[in-house]
Amino acid sequence: MAQATPKIRWTTADLEVLAADEWKRYEIIDGELCVTRAPHSGHQRAIGRIYAQLLRWSDESGLGEPLITPGLIFTDTDNVIPDVIWGSHDRLAALMDDEGHLCGAPELIVEVLSEGSTNERRDREAKLKLYSQQGVQEYWIANWRLRQVELYRRQSAQLQRIATLLATDSLESPLLPGFSCQVGSFF
Repeated sequence: MAQATPKIRWTTADLEVLAADEWKRYEIIDGELCVTRAPHSGHQRAIGRIYAQLLRWSDESGLGEPLITPGLIFTDTDNVIPDVIWGSHDRLAALMDDEGHLCGAPELIVEVLSEGSTNERRDREAKLKLYSQQGVQEYWIANWRLRQVELYRRQSAQLQRIATLLATDSLESPLLPGFSCQVGSFF
């Protein structure tokens, strides 16, 4: 009878030994290494436009700032790179380490879906669960192909989907007082 091979659990330290490759993104979720290649230009365009909307509002409100593809280190076995985040100034200052990584959860995380069922499952299941456990207040999953955003908010101590907004819908958030934009402007 063959013995089962023990599951390898990756850690943040293990990422240091991987060859640097600007065309690959390495993330660890619950000790599992996830490798993705450089995304489609439509994906990148959506990231830039979402960031621009959040930056414009942040500059006007003075309440915080968005960041593109920051490193988030939640634990030694949960280390991810979301597409866009927004954090209040106080929260970002408290979470930032000396290498410029955030060691904890910002208030808002945005993931733009990449092509492929594995990538979509990661954003809709594994990352949703991780972000919920870590205390993220809002999570937006943007689908640039369908021009829509799934909106999750913290309710009863976990992230719950409250709406799927279409291109003609306005996105507003109690987390971002006075923020409002048409979802189609993200794409």
